[in-house]
Amino acid sequence: MPSRGEAHISGLGARDSGLGRRGVGQRTAIAVAVLMSVCVPAAAYAAQDAAIDRAATAAGPAPEFDRAAIAKALEAVRADPQLSAEKTMKTLRWRDRRQPARAERIGWLAWIAGLFAWLGQSGRYLVWVSAAILAVLAARYVLETATRARLAREEDEPLTTPTHVRDLDIRPASLPPDIGAAARRLWDRHEHRAALALLYRGLLSRLAHVHQLPIRDSSTEGDCLAIAAGMNAAGRDYAARLIVLWQAAVYGHLDADTVTVHALCDGFAPALDAPTAGES
Repeated sequence: MPSRGEAHISGLGARDSGLGRRGVGQRTAIAVAVLMSVCVPAAAYAAQDAAIDRAATAAGPAPEFDRAAIAKALEAVRADPQLSAEKTMKTLRWRDRRQPARAERIGWLAWIAGLFAWLGQSGRYLVWVSAAILAVLAARYVLETATRARLAREEDEPLTTPTHVRDLDIRPASLPPDIGAAARRLWDRHEHRAALALLYRGLLSRLAHVHQLPIRDSSTEGDCLAIAAGMNAAGRDYAARLIVLWQAAVYGHLDADTVTVHALCDGFAPALDAPTAGES
């Protein structure tokens, strides 16, 4: 009768032999699976190749390509502007001085032809522009004619000396006998605007009544300055200085210098009271 230790050992040996047989079975199954995974696709590929060969044999030999048809197709592709790699463009370039004269004449003829073509296309616009230019010229002619007629009538009419220039009374009776001295007294009493107005009224009165220059009731400072150009040098200079000072004080609200005003007051009579033989 085997002892307990021998029985234990025999049990372990039986368990080990069972485990060995089970490991061999697993390795065998894995090897069969790997072999099938390799062989089955290869067989499928072989069957597919065989089917392709049978189809090709049944269809007959492959047709040969027609080289002429291929060349014709290539020419058609090249001729298509959408597919062609080459494009023709016109650009400006410097004219070659060695260009023959005949080619130059042809170029001029082409330019003239293009000009007439443009005129033909733009004829309506040219008519409108021409009509507008003629209208402007006609209006200018009418205006100049009317202006010349008005000036001729004014020259023919006798000059009437006005009593007022705008709102300024220039009648000799409305002015003091010694305008310069009266204006200086007003200035010294700090009545500056009244003093300058008296000097300017006296200037207008002397131009109209003493020097017989064409002062009108609508004459402005600029008109009086231009009219005073018909006086002698002393009168022109005095009128220019007085008109400038009057404009600066009335329109520019600038204070005049007392020395300047006194000089104008003292020089009024010598410059304006009587015309001299040197007036032009």
